[in-house]
Amino acid sequence: MAKNNTERSKNFETNVLVIRLSAMGDVAMTVPVLRTFRATYPDVKLTVLTRKFFEPIFSDIDNLEVYPVDVTGKHKGIIGLTRVFNALKKLGVDVVADLHNVLRSNVLKTMFSIKGTTVVQIDKGRAEKKALTRSQNKAFKQLKTTHQRYADVFEALGYPINLNAHKFPKKKPLTPNILSLSQNSTKKWLGIAPFAQYESKTYPLELMVEVIEELDKGDLFEIFLFGGGKREIDILNNISSKYNNVINVAGKLTFEDELKLIGNLDAMLSMDSGNAHLSAMYGVPTITLWGVTHPFAGFMPFGQPMDHAILPNLAKYDQIPTSIYGNKVPTGYEKVMYTIKPETVVEAINNLA
Repeated sequence: MAKNNTERSKNFETNVLVIRLSAMGDVAMTVPVLRTFRATYPDVKLTVLTRKFFEPIFSDIDNLEVYPVDVTGKHKGIIGLTRVFNALKKLGVDVVADLHNVLRSNVLKTMFSIKGTTVVQIDKGRAEKKALTRSQNKAFKQLKTTHQRYADVFEALGYPINLNAHKFPKKKPLTPNILSLSQNSTKKWLGIAPFAQYESKTYPLELMVEVIEELDKGDLFEIFLFGGGKREIDILNNISSKYNNVINVAGKLTFEDELKLIGNLDAMLSMDSGNAHLSAMYGVPTITLWGVTHPFAGFMPFGQPMDHAILPNLAKYDQIPTSIYGNKVPTGYEKVMYTIKPETVVEAINNLA
């Protein structure tokens, strides 16, 4: 039987290991859940097993330690995971919340279970998601959110939390590097993250340029472009050079500073991708553009109303969602995002101003 909150809060020695190795958006989605956990159980320690790069994502959560895992280096394979397990044992892990449920975390689950440590893994709802994405007899309905699936893991461990009680942190002070880029602009700050892992959920670049051009003309926003990698940086540099109110921050800030900037935005425009979850975890109003994926799969950014999700023409493309992650595109569905008009996007953003 699960202990109640009072009993749990008295257990100062409890250390909950949280496993979520990737991807960035999925890691970011753990943050509202862990914040709520922290507020509910202030004396329980959290140890998060994730990639070193993601450590700044958790910077506003007290009594939380990130144990960085290098899955392509010293922690690769069974020998590497054994190193991780031995190190975590020394930290005094009491229970394990596996929010990833992949091969690597299953190996760690086996190791902990042999030693008698309780491990609860996320139920990803694979059967429900298969029914949602199949082309025939589609079960088109809202599935449980990923945030709630994470919360369910903690409840199964005896730590029930209420995500409706979540509170966003205060905005962090801006660093000199951010202020230098922003030129201390007093306009509304809008972030635009125009890229996604798959082309099927990336708004066509020529249409995004139309959106940026119209917003620049409106002169209401200082627009910050986000991306990564040489190709994206080159594209964003080219776009930003043509407009007065557009600044490319890709490649110019540390990830920690990018997060501080995102947390200080007045609004974000993103694809169904990691940047949407980064802005949402700070309570920033976030407009998302969707292609062959759909919010019903449970990946709507935290705390965002459904009218912040702009969808393609579902009457014309009635097989959407065709996949959970955007990696399956039926013939004829390659250009679904062209049915999202730039003026629709601009109007949605201006409504947030």
